[in-house]
Formats: sequence, structure tokens, C-alpha cells
Amino acid sequence: MPILIEPTIPEGSFVDAEQPVIEVSRSILLRPWNGGDAAAVVEAFKDPLIQRWHVRRPDSVEEAAGWIEGWQSEWHKESGAHWAVVDPSSDLLLGRIGLKGIDLYDGTAELVYWMTVPARGHGVCSNSVIALSRWAFDDMTFNRLELEHSVDNVASCRVAGKAGFQVEGTRRMSARHADGWHNMHVHSLIRGDSIAS
Repeated sequence: MPILIEPTIPEGSFVDAEQPVIEVSRSILLRPWNGGDAAAVVEAFKDPLIQRWHVRRPDSVEEAAGWIEGWQSEWHKESGAHWAVVDPSSDLLLGRIGLKGIDLYDGTAELVYWMTVPARGHGVCSNSVIALSRWAFDDMTFNRLELEHSVDNVASCRVAGKAGFQVEGTRRMSARHADGWHNMHVHSLIRGDSIAS
């Protein structure tokens, strides 16, 4: 069956290019994951809040290394793009940010993130979301980014608002966490929207 439209993002845009390093600020850098990050991922997931909202944890460095390999492979499959959020002076892991479920034809993806405890409350997450959104629209010609979180996750809602994502509505009982089913807020940012500065 022929497809009657060209993809919004040309095929090969990811696989034919090296994943970039994105400078957020002098103290925040988004860089591709590497195998040496596995121990830091294990440490990050000891945090009960990360486990609560992401409903899993790696129980070994080897398991975390497998996650990282999966994140890396998505770039080459053009299905996802994932970065470690780090302090450029020390390479200390501050969090994770990424685009998952990339659809080249529609030019859409879901933006996902988590931050370590020391990185919270200092604008690391919201500024990283802003920087990644700019890259997605300006460098990769995305049309729409979505962001979804539990209605109980007030911090994620605040990040979305600071980055300029608009609330579109609530998906009722659409995600299951350890404490049961959650209603999920859906936010979006589309090409031409005002991204926070």
C-alpha cells in the first residue's frame, strides 16, 4: 500500500547523523549515554520518587547497562533519542531526558525525563526540556511533542508549564503505578508555539 505523504522528518535523519551533545547552560549538558553511566543509573533509581513514577528499577549494573544499550539502539532505529543530563565540569549524572515513540511521518514523539535528587528544584529539568524541544523543532523538524504524567505528579506538571507545554486534557485511568491506576495529564508543544526562554 503506497503512503501518499512524505515523512515530516526524512528517514535517515537520525541514523545518518551522530547524536549531538546539547548545551543547556554552563552547568547543564545533554550528552549521549555510554556504558560507564550504568552505576549512576542504578544509584539514581534507589530514589523512591523515581521508582514511583517510572515503575521499575535496575537491580544491578549489568541490568542498567542493558537499559542504556536499549536507549542507544533507538537512535539507530529512529524510534527514540535519549540523553544523559550531566554537569559538564564533573560529568555527574543529573538525570535522563529523551524522546520516545518517534513517528517520522507525523513528526511526533513523547518527551520523557527524570532527575536525581540533587538536581531537583534548580531548573535543571525545565531548562533541559526547553533545550531538547528547541533541538527537536529547529534541527529535526518535529511537528509535535507530547508530555504525559500522573495528575498526582505536581513537579512534572510544573516542568511542563515552565517549558511552554499546554495542557490538552486528562486521560482517565490510563497508567498503572505501584499504588494503582492513575489519571494522566497530557501536555503538548507544537511547531510555532512559544517555547519558554
